[in-house]
Amino acid sequence: MRTIRDLEPIDGKRVFIRCDFNVPKDEDGNITDDRRIRGALQTIRYCIDRDCRVILASHAGRPKPNEYDEANSLRVVKTRLKTLLKMADRISLAKDVVGDDAKAKVEALKAGEVLLLENLRFEEGETKNDIEFAKRLASFADVYINDAFGVCHRAHASVEAMPKLFPKERRGAGFLLSKEINFFKKKLDRPIRPFVAVVGGSKVSGKLEALRSLIDKVDKIIIGGGMAFTFLKAQGYEIGNSLVENNLLDEARTIMIKARKMGVKFYLPVDVVISPEFSEDCAIKYVPAQEIPKGWMGLDIGPASSRLFREVLHDAQTIVWNGPMGVYEMDRFAKGSIKMSHTIADSHATTIVGGGDTADLAQKAGDVEEMTFVSTGGGASLNLIEGKELPGITALESN
Repeated sequence: MRTIRDLEPIDGKRVFIRCDFNVPKDEDGNITDDRRIRGALQTIRYCIDRDCRVILASHAGRPKPNEYDEANSLRVVKTRLKTLLKMADRISLAKDVVGDDAKAKVEALKAGEVLLLENLRFEEGETKNDIEFAKRLASFADVYINDAFGVCHRAHASVEAMPKLFPKERRGAGFLLSKEINFFKKKLDRPIRPFVAVVGGSKVSGKLEALRSLIDKVDKIIIGGGMAFTFLKAQGYEIGNSLVENNLLDEARTIMIKARKMGVKFYLPVDVVISPEFSEDCAIKYVPAQEIPKGWMGLDIGPASSRLFREVLHDAQTIVWNGPMGVYEMDRFAKGSIKMSHTIADSHATTIVGGGDTADLAQKAGDVEEMTFVSTGGGASLNLIEGKELPGITALESN
């Protein structure tokens, strides 16, 4: 995969950088975690230092197409970029994506200046991978750079259709994207063992392929979160009103049988935090995973599971973590996930955090700096684990 360093000289060129500025915000619209913005700075600065006219583009949230939505505007991203790049007078925000204002501001760009286009998803053509929309975006630039690992698994116009409109010598990966791909590839293909996967989240269906792939690679698998109850029910246990995917019970049994045949240690929670309802002020109690009463639901792993998982991870040399152990968004049910984050951060292993909710959780636990690598893409990292081709990467490499 060609990186920005491998391209023909970009000095003075108009460079389009597809970023991932889909950052979490609080109820007042303030950015709570700017890790994805900071991750793109190396590529942006590389272009600025070469007197490029830089055009940045990103999506944010899920706005309705073809209409402006203040809540999903990239205005706050522009403000944060001004602070991080320390160039307040040389960064501007277009009022649209490919409209008159964007065109005028692209034409007016001077060497070393940066223009941020409005939210790509304000245009219906983005998510539809529309070639005409991609052509309008491509007309703004001489060089295309993808530095948005978090969306490389999506076949969207700015990710897949657009790069194919540029010759090979003028399209490539930014530093962040290159780092993500190389790190995952290297660690997954040649891990130091014991290699342990910690997989959580709500549903088995979203991580089925990843689990199948991981069994061929790891020495141990820890399962937590809502998906654990599908495996517990597959073993014949009562799970009350806990989240379950009944159509995947046979698949869950198949995965456990395959792990046993391959000698992969497979761990499920031994106790859980349960409640009759999902709220901050409801009654809760700890019970063994085999004794969840009817009418109650499991919402977090219990203290015995946390201790068990800590012992499982004690000798790990490589850990891949994707998915929380419970409903961590609510403090009442976040203890198991927080303890897991601390355990992984305190280990001596190479620790890889798989983006999305997992990265947000590590941030909440205050463990980000202790992790070896925190990905900026949840879905994209899962697809890499599964061995799938990512549309955004394929588009950069295609002829």
